[in-house]
Amino acid sequence: MDIKLIALDMDGTLLNYEEAISDFNREKIQQALAKDVHVVLSTGRWLDSCYPYAESLKLSSFLITCNGGEIWTVEKELKERHLLDPERVKLMWELARDMALNTWMISTDKVWYGTAPDHFSDYEWLKFGCDSHDKEKLDTIVNELSHYDDLELTNSLPTNIEVNPKGVNKANALKTVCGELGITMENVMAAGDSLNDIKMIQESGIGVAMGNAQEAVKQVADYITDTNNQHGVGKAIDKFVL
Repeated sequence: MDIKLIALDMDGTLLNYEEAISDFNREKIQQALAKDVHVVLSTGRWLDSCYPYAESLKLSSFLITCNGGEIWTVEKELKERHLLDPERVKLMWELARDMALNTWMISTDKVWYGTAPDHFSDYEWLKFGCDSHDKEKLDTIVNELSHYDDLELTNSLPTNIEVNPKGVNKANALKTVCGELGITMENVMAAGDSLNDIKMIQESGIGVAMGNAQEAVKQVADYITDTNNQHGVGKAIDKFVL
């Protein structure tokens, strides 16, 4: 397989549990870059919380943020953006609040933790999230939100739910990036650990699940590497790219 792009989820994948990139992972990424392989962070995080990592790795390609809600160049030029309906965000916020779930919401200029604006229509919304260790509550809100056909539901941990506009996911964002670079998804190795990574893992030439990945992710992957705390990303790069 001629891998020309490595797509990496961040939390639970590229980053260890201290939210750091191990020296081994860093070394393998640098070796891939030296071979003119693109390395793209493909994350549920928003731009400001992932950009310092891209800078530290000296990445020169694109950034996929908010589960595909935005695509940026490393020069911070916005290439693509997909927004949620403010009224839908308000509905989700009120539903989660009434169920006593922890919430976070990402607008284009702010992250809201457990709070909401007076007027949702004053902001442009990229992603809604909520979490709980009460599985019954999570199942209930998933069931409620599944009735709305304009929403894409996923997670970044077994204890949370993340919501983007329908059709917004890391796989579709990667296809856009591939188009920009003149390659196809067959030229991509994608690595991740959660449900928001499943589609890009399924649709890439080589789909890699982390050793710490959710079971559903492991089931669809071509290969299961080591955990995020044991340099699984670097080991996968070593195996399939270098």
